[in-house]
Amino acid sequence: MQQIIDFFIRNKNFVLFFVLFLTAIGLTINAHSYHKNRYVSSANFLSGTIYTFKSSITDYFDLKTQNEKLTNENKQLRERLQNIKLPLPPIDTAAMPSVKNYRVRNAKVINNSYGKTKNQLTINKGALDSIQIDMGVISTKGIVGIVSHVSNRFASVQSVLNTQSQIVAKFKKSNHFGTLVWDAKKPNRVQLKEIPRIAPIAVGDTIVTDGRSAIFPEGIPIGTVQDFVVEEVGDYYRINVNLFTDMTSVKYVYLVSRKDRAEIKELEKEATDVE
Repeated sequence: MQQIIDFFIRNKNFVLFFVLFLTAIGLTINAHSYHKNRYVSSANFLSGTIYTFKSSITDYFDLKTQNEKLTNENKQLRERLQNIKLPLPPIDTAAMPSVKNYRVRNAKVINNSYGKTKNQLTINKGALDSIQIDMGVISTKGIVGIVSHVSNRFASVQSVLNTQSQIVAKFKKSNHFGTLVWDAKKPNRVQLKEIPRIAPIAVGDTIVTDGRSAIFPEGIPIGTVQDFVVEEVGDYYRINVNLFTDMTSVKYVYLVSRKDRAEIKELEKEATDVE
């Protein structure tokens, strides 16, 4: 212990310089948006490379499970092909959201957190793949989050399991809409607030995206109502919603972007400037 103390005493000038140097870098990054953006992009690139290596290893050990799933799917397809008289399950086209005004891109999740208060996912697509901030991210079962940061080869997604996440959502049956948030308690449950008491609500009701924000298409599944109470302040419900997407095991996602989003944003900006 005495040797450590002696080391710091002998090198006190260097230690002081190093501390001040790190402090100056931190202040520069926080004070200038350009430096901050470059820092975030560099961090995304470094962490993305590490996550890709980690994902490759976990994928290798997950090959057995994936092969079993593919084998089961192939078995079902072969059974249908060999017995063409078997009726295929009907497709409920009315329940499928319209994405005709949206571009859809696929990506792989190489890192995913769900045990924090501000959870993020990292995907293996970035600016070179035309990925942009504020793209909606969904799985085959429902919403996942919104793109928050982008580097050339990777992107960070603000998970729906993030206390800063706010997504406009509505009841599929009645079109009453509110804000979807997360209370950081359970990874399979989010909360829908600002729903007025006049709205007809029942356990099991389906919640979907509203489409007002131009991030998600209208009608993307979110989850079902588990329970609800009247908030202490105001005349609104606070509703617990069980997510359709298992956020603890998301592997592949789709990114959606509205084709005319730039035009909509420009028009809204002009209207705001007039006010």
